[in-house]
Amino acid sequence: MARGRNKTAPDTGGERPGSRDLGQLRRIWGFVRPYRRQVAAAGVALTVAAATVLAMGMGLRRLVDDGFSSGNADLLDQAVLILFGVIVVLAASSYARFYLVSWLGERIVADIRRAVYARVIALSPAYFEVTRTGEILSRLTADTSILQLVIGTSASFALRNILLLIGGLVLLVVTSAKLTGLVVLVVPLVLVPILVFGRKVRSLSRDSQDRVADIGAYAEESLGAIRTVQAFGHEGIDRARFGARTETAFATAVRRIRARAWLTSIVIVMVFGAVAVILWIGGHDVLSGRISAGELSAFVFYAVVVASAAGAISEVIGDLQRAAGATERLMELLATESEIAPPAEPVALPEPARGALAFQGVGFRYPARPEVSALDDLSFSAAPGEKIAIVGPSGAGKTTVFQLLLRFYDPQGGQVLLDGVDLREADPVQARARIALVPQEPVIFSANAWENIRYGRPEASDEEVREAARAAAALEFLEELPEGLSTFLGEKGVRLSGGQRQRLAIARAILRDPAVLLLDEATSALDAESERAVQQALDRLMAGRTTLVIAHRLATVLKADRILVIDRGRIVETGTHGELTAKGGLYARLAALQFDQGAQAAAQ
Repeated sequence: MARGRNKTAPDTGGERPGSRDLGQLRRIWGFVRPYRRQVAAAGVALTVAAATVLAMGMGLRRLVDDGFSSGNADLLDQAVLILFGVIVVLAASSYARFYLVSWLGERIVADIRRAVYARVIALSPAYFEVTRTGEILSRLTADTSILQLVIGTSASFALRNILLLIGGLVLLVVTSAKLTGLVVLVVPLVLVPILVFGRKVRSLSRDSQDRVADIGAYAEESLGAIRTVQAFGHEGIDRARFGARTETAFATAVRRIRARAWLTSIVIVMVFGAVAVILWIGGHDVLSGRISAGELSAFVFYAVVVASAAGAISEVIGDLQRAAGATERLMELLATESEIAPPAEPVALPEPARGALAFQGVGFRYPARPEVSALDDLSFSAAPGEKIAIVGPSGAGKTTVFQLLLRFYDPQGGQVLLDGVDLREADPVQARARIALVPQEPVIFSANAWENIRYGRPEASDEEVREAARAAAALEFLEELPEGLSTFLGEKGVRLSGGQRQRLAIARAILRDPAVLLLDEATSALDAESERAVQQALDRLMAGRTTLVIAHRLATVLKADRILVIDRGRIVETGTHGELTAKGGLYARLAALQFDQGAQAAAQ
């Protein structure tokens, strides 16, 4: 994966930039191909709809010449019936075109969204170090919406108007070559001011979208931090700032509305003025007998069709350019390869899982910080069932050990082994299935407790979920919620306290029943009573399982079989609490600063 390609442009939240390379749209064909029959049917409907619009001109000609001018009521009735039949065919074909094209737009965009999400969710964390999540979300929503508009509306609109433009020009020449020459001269004079003024309207529309995006961004940020806003009494300032942004958006919208109103007026004056001129010249031709009244009526009809089609095509070009840019960005995501992927022939991990771990001369640098060594020639092993505490100052590399074990990254040097297999040679999904992680900041999804606890083992029964919650000292408070375990927990679990969220994350790990347990000081957010209950649950969970604990509390390190002291990516000390304290090295200094001195004295 080329990292330079991953550094995406900031998302302004306004109208997405376009691309002059309309050839980018060909890249969508892979998603269109499965629906060739629907595309063909839509093409037939589109052609019939365009043909019937043009046929209405012929029907109008017959209505005037055979009906009105001849004074024959039977011919008038026949002409009206034919015209009505054409209208029915137009309505039916327009329905079929609209339905099929809109269906294709929605179906193809849904497929693209699924494909892009499936690709993105499989990318390694390294990708997200250099790409903003907001940009990816914008591609999934804004860019796909642009494609939906083009595939479901603009593309067929453009094709229909191209057919109308070509057919209308041909019929104009057939009807009156003289008046056609006049139209050829008049149409550009009509379109130029419309296009120039239309560009101003589009620019103001982009500004208006940007201002609306500013409103949404400010509201999202302030409402997302509502507790902080209210805790600091910032409501008045936020109201004023939000009001200012709203007024700015209103003023921009008024300028856009005024420009659009002027554009509408110009269109009316230019188009109907041109029609009036053609009627005046054509009227004299009718009076002199050079053409019939029906031919003049048909000519005016075709002239309006041609002018409207030309204007519509010019407008659609902007949509097509935006769609080309959106396609380029989406295809870029689909072409991105994850740095972490299963090998062509992965080595199967031995069964049953033992949980043996080993780091052998591991060197690692994060992609976003290649000049800094996170781990430097790190080597250690953990026997099945062994409990190892990892201690060290901030930035020493403790969390990096967990990241490599979960194979979020691959080391640049050395090997990370799980049950004797190099993780780079194993299927990441199979390897991660043997590991459970309880982070210091628990992740709770916007769902109920059932879904959150089942996250790592979706097939678990309700009773198994309850047992896991009970073992994590979480069942009692979950059952007290309004709808018990079925209660919606709010965005990111906002309806739970920090300690409750931590216990829910522990229940998730307990239910997973892993061979290897990774604990990032899982009890740090709990009060004393909850910590005691959860620690007992963790003691039962750790029994017979390999456990690595990033430790910040003395109680944790005292129960470890071994303590690894890491500093600047290297293991500088190894031993038990008593052995390391007696050495008077880094661990002793960390213990004196970090661990509870009363508990330490009691332990000694």
